[in-house]
Amino acid sequence: MTKLRCAVLDDYQNVALSLADWQSCGETIELSVFNHGLGDAAEVIEALKDFDIVCLMRERTPFPRAVIEALPKLKLIVTTGLRNAAIDVAAAKERGVLVCGTQSAAHPTAELVFAHLLELCRKVGQENARLKAGTAWQSTLGIDLNGKTLGIIGLGRLGQQVARIGAAFGMKTIAWSQNLTPDACEKLGVAYASKEALFEAADVISIHVQLSARTEGLIGAGELALMKPSAFLINTSRGPIIDEAALIEALREGRIAGAGLDVFDVEPLPLDHPYRSLDRVQISPHLGYVTEGNYRLSYGQIVEAIRAFVAGSPVRVIEP
Repeated sequence: MTKLRCAVLDDYQNVALSLADWQSCGETIELSVFNHGLGDAAEVIEALKDFDIVCLMRERTPFPRAVIEALPKLKLIVTTGLRNAAIDVAAAKERGVLVCGTQSAAHPTAELVFAHLLELCRKVGQENARLKAGTAWQSTLGIDLNGKTLGIIGLGRLGQQVARIGAAFGMKTIAWSQNLTPDACEKLGVAYASKEALFEAADVISIHVQLSARTEGLIGAGELALMKPSAFLINTSRGPIIDEAALIEALREGRIAGAGLDVFDVEPLPLDHPYRSLDRVQISPHLGYVTEGNYRLSYGQIVEAIRAFVAGSPVRVIEP
């Protein structure tokens, strides 16, 4: 019996095998797990040239046309999530390679928004570090969330969860996106605002739109100039939605109070990047989706997708 070689990529935390029942794929699957990034396209091709199935964790490893066309044995790509901009799905279909996805929970990213916001406003981590370093007592003055205005850009599944959490903190929520209407906002109990009005009024702005040609650079110098000097900007969506150079300048000049960023133009974030040394920015290494519960869902459905493919009944197929 010929086995199908299956590569599980970018398992940074080395947890993939413990969070799903891979043995249920049967003896027809030979599994290899990669715990670190494979490198550039040439290195990816060299490492995966003998694999039939590749499992991707989000967009950590790009799969453009050049990579897909250089993997002669490739039959199936399974990605976590039902959308992955790093895969050339059209090229895969042309080559007869099936692309399948998994569901993904919205609440982990919504929770991370408030992890960033609470640290920006209450400085628990900073005060913890001070106390453990031997300092005497309080040094910061916290900022209340209650009564503040939360501006949400993109009121989809994730943006709605952020709005509900904001309401629990006693925040007033306003929202805008290119397709959002006042009627849709009213049904969700959120006030509609124009883009300009949102940037002018919000004390906190949280981004929840997908990266596309329409949203790349959606927030630039003009939008940042509208923000209050006391306002915070939080991005857990995708880095290029914000003009990075404009944000760095605004932070350096103190034109906004700060930013909480989980996503970046280049990931992993380069060691010499300005964000690593700016005082007004708080950064995390794209942790929005990285929770045990979400990983169990993702890896569990990857296993399900492999079994379904082997059985000839693929599930959650992603089309171009």
